[in-house]
Amino acid sequence: MSFAAVFPGQGSQSIGMLAQLSDRYPQVRETFQEASDVLGLDLWSLTQNGPVEELNQTRLTQPAMLAAGTAVWRVWEEEGGCRPDVMAGHSLGEYTALVCAGAMRFEDAVRVVAERGRLMQEAVPQGAGAMAAILGLSDEQVGELCAKAAQGGVVEAVNFNAPGQVVVAGDAAAVERMMALATDAGAKRALPLPVSVPSHCSLMSPAAEAMREVLAGVEFSAPRIAVTHNYDVAAHADAEGIREALVQQINHPVRWVETIEGFADEGIAVVFEFGPGKVLSGLNKRIDRTLKVLCVEDGKSTDAALALCEEYGA
Repeated sequence: MSFAAVFPGQGSQSIGMLAQLSDRYPQVRETFQEASDVLGLDLWSLTQNGPVEELNQTRLTQPAMLAAGTAVWRVWEEEGGCRPDVMAGHSLGEYTALVCAGAMRFEDAVRVVAERGRLMQEAVPQGAGAMAAILGLSDEQVGELCAKAAQGGVVEAVNFNAPGQVVVAGDAAAVERMMALATDAGAKRALPLPVSVPSHCSLMSPAAEAMREVLAGVEFSAPRIAVTHNYDVAAHADAEGIREALVQQINHPVRWVETIEGFADEGIAVVFEFGPGKVLSGLNKRIDRTLKVLCVEDGKSTDAALALCEEYGA
C-alpha cells in the first residue's frame, strides 16, 4: 500500500486549531514555541485566542500554518506512523512538506515564510487585490473569462484545486468583473475569498524576485521523501531546483489537480492531510474518488490514521 502526505496552506487556519491535539501531545505546543522564539511573538496564543483578523494577516498566517503542519507531523513520527512515499503542500504548505521531508530546517522555514508573507503583503496595497473561487466552470472557461474581465488590469486563474473549482486572483476591480462574468456564464457560485493578498498571480512578481534573494541564503538538503512542487508538478533533489520552484510558486498557479492525479497514477492509494481543517481532503476526494483520504488533526483522526497504517502493515 502506497501513501502520500499533504500539508494545507492559507485558508485552513482557525482560532483554536490543534487545541485538542495539544492537550494530548506536548510536541504541538513545543513546536509553536520554537516558531514563537524565532518570530519574537506568541504564535500559540494568537492561534488560540485571536483576534482572527490578525491571524488572517498573511505575514502571520504563514508561520502559523507552517508550525501547525509541522507539529502534527512530529506527533505522527513520535507515534510511529507509516512513512509516506511522496509529499506535497498546497502553496504555503509546500514549505511544511520540505521541513517534514528533511530538506529544510524548521527554524529557517519559520523565518522564510514570515518574510514571504511580509513581501506578499507589501507587493499589493491592502484592498487593491482580491481572490475568488469559481465553482462549476471548466478550466478553459475560467481562462477565457479572465482574459475578458482583465480590461487592462490583472485577473488570472491561480489555483486549480479540483475539477470545476478554480481560484482567480488579481486587481480587485478585475476580480469583481470576473465574478460577474462567471455568474452570467452559468457558474454555480463565484465567491470572494477572505484573504489579504492576491496570491499566485503576476501581481506577486515583485515578491517572487525578493524571495529569490531570501532563499539564496537558506541551506537546503536532498529531501528524505520526495516532495512534488506546485509550480512544475515535479520533485527536486537539488538545492537550486528547490529554490527555483519556491520562487516561481509565488507568482504562478498551484497545480493541485495535476499533483493528486500524479499521485494516483504512481499507485498512491491513501493520502493523509497533516494539519488543521479538511480542505485538501475535500479537494482530493473530488479529484480522484478512488483515493482514500484522511485528515490528521486531533486525537481521534490521528488514532484512525495510525490504525490504517497498522492494518496495512506499513
